Amino acid sequence: MSFATGDISILGNDIPPAARFSEEIAAAGVERVSFYTGDLKGWDTGLLTFLVKIASGCALAGIALDKKGLPMGVQRLLSLASAVPVAKGAKKEFARGPLLERAGEWAVSFWKGFLEMTAFIGEASAAFVRLITGRARFRRSDLFLTIQQCGAEALPIVSLISVLVGLILAFIGAIQLKLFGAQIYVASLVGIGMVRALAAVMTGVIMSGRTGASFAAQLGTMQVNEEIDALKTLGISPMEFLVLPRMIALFLMMPLLSLYADLMGILGGFAIGVSMLDLNFTEYYNKTKESVGIHDFWIGLFSAAVFGVLVALAGCMRGMQCGRSASAVGEAATSAVVTSIVSIVVAMTVITVLCHVLNI
Repeated sequence: MSFATGDISILGNDIPPAARFSEEIAAAGVERVSFYTGDLKGWDTGLLTFLVKIASGCALAGIALDKKGLPMGVQRLLSLASAVPVAKGAKKEFARGPLLERAGEWAVSFWKGFLEMTAFIGEASAAFVRLITGRARFRRSDLFLTIQQCGAEALPIVSLISVLVGLILAFIGAIQLKLFGAQIYVASLVGIGMVRALAAVMTGVIMSGRTGASFAAQLGTMQVNEEIDALKTLGISPMEFLVLPRMIALFLMMPLLSLYADLMGILGGFAIGVSMLDLNFTEYYNKTKESVGIHDFWIGLFSAAVFGVLVALAGCMRGMQCGRSASAVGEAATSAVVTSIVSIVVAMTVITVLCHVLNI
């Protein structure tokens, strides 16, 4: 191999030290460095390291570097190495454009996100239709495992939060109702509030942070490891194999968890009624039974089922949209929680308005 630098020529298969070579270039006062590798039969990372140092020295000295004489593989690796300049402590500066430009970029990004969400919901709906017709392909063992993770394993945190919500609701109600001597109506307040709305909402929020983020992290990691690409290569639909079992599991478990949260919330309110308001078990039970109707239970269960589907869709969608880096997995999990909670609030608003319009 020959390194030609004007009047300087270094021959041989052994790579000279980069520092000595740079000194000879500077001493010769050359303006251009080129390479001849016609006799080169093999190379390794030692050559790349040498060339990177030479390229850095030439860039600092203002000397032109001609890479055409190098093997094509070496040229590509040198281009890759020089694509990202290394600078310790350097911070990336983000240029802020005009307000109108940033508003336009936000609008375009919002529209793209809306189209992606619509496409994902359409694919999920198509997968559900294939499930009904018996053509969906997924493992039943995955479904049962997800049901266990979304159901039985979530009971401790649902119990804790539901009891505390019932306690808080009863305590706040008791402060005002004691002024009018209407302590008995704490049972009505807690019963209707938990059964009709709060149990489903709180369970949905809990499952957003616990299960929705888990779905996003699982699918995001599979995206990083190219496991989803492998499924597509094998002709297996990721929507059926990965998303459908998770969506079914949350759809089935959320109403049951909400029903369990109803009981825990009422027990929390009962604790306040007995300890602070001098109510006995019979009074509290009879007032709760009198106030809470069967339609309240159905509204709560319907809301919980809707929230389960929304949490599953948000978690799986963010996981499937995840990038190819470790940081992207964390961003997907965070985005899944935010999307789930916002969806739950919007859905609860719509359901409440519909119940008011329908007078139920």
